[in-house]
Amino acid sequence: MRLENKVAVVTGAGRGIGRAIAMRLAEEGARVVVSDIEASFAASVVLRITEAGGDAVPMAVNVTDGDQVEIMFEEVADRFGEIHILVNNAGSRKDVPLHNLTEDQWDQAMVIQTKGSFNCTRAVQKYMVRQNYGKIVNLSAPVPASLGEHGQTGYATASSAMWGFTRALALELGRHNTNVNCVAPDFVDTMMTRELAKRKGLYLSDVEKFAIAQVPLRRMGTPDDVANVVLFLVSDEASFVSGQVIYVKGGP
Repeated sequence: MRLENKVAVVTGAGRGIGRAIAMRLAEEGARVVVSDIEASFAASVVLRITEAGGDAVPMAVNVTDGDQVEIMFEEVADRFGEIHILVNNAGSRKDVPLHNLTEDQWDQAMVIQTKGSFNCTRAVQKYMVRQNYGKIVNLSAPVPASLGEHGQTGYATASSAMWGFTRALALELGRHNTNVNCVAPDFVDTMMTRELAKRKGLYLSDVEKFAIAQVPLRRMGTPDDVANVVLFLVSDEASFVSGQVIYVKGGP
């Protein structure tokens, strides 16, 4: 197994892409910390992993709270000794046209993805530096993401920030044998996609038709499609890949 004896923390892992990533890493032997703001969601994923023979623990954490994040990583380090992998997956999306976009909505678009990823990366990097080994994958989106041609000012800005965050970290942490990459999925069938479509007055079948028309591979993606790319990036097979933004969207 590619991740045997590795310890991985996956944020926003209670459902959707985060859940698929947590389960895929566990399948490859990682001991997975399933972190989510909703304790019941995290516990449900852990149950699925353990029933399949994997090793996982749930942690209910709000990644925008720096103190909660520090405590989480201290507990993980105390329990497992080392932390090898961080997947910054927690995020949210609500498309709002600029003329209706409030300061609070702008802040919300920024804080979960950018501040949450900053808090987790700052907390974990000291363990990776100490052991001279680490894998960090940030989740973002193409800019702009496909499902909403308008109203993406906040979401697109947060996604762009994650690209810069990834590349700067790859330069800073590379000397400590730590790889940092970003995965940008689109046209993926998740609850977030369904909720976004609903807000736009669309059914999932409408989104699927749109995807078939737009995506060269003529289908929507699945959370497992994204999880498989993340698995590659956190494995030693990708030991010379760092600072990259990789699209998972069925085409260029």
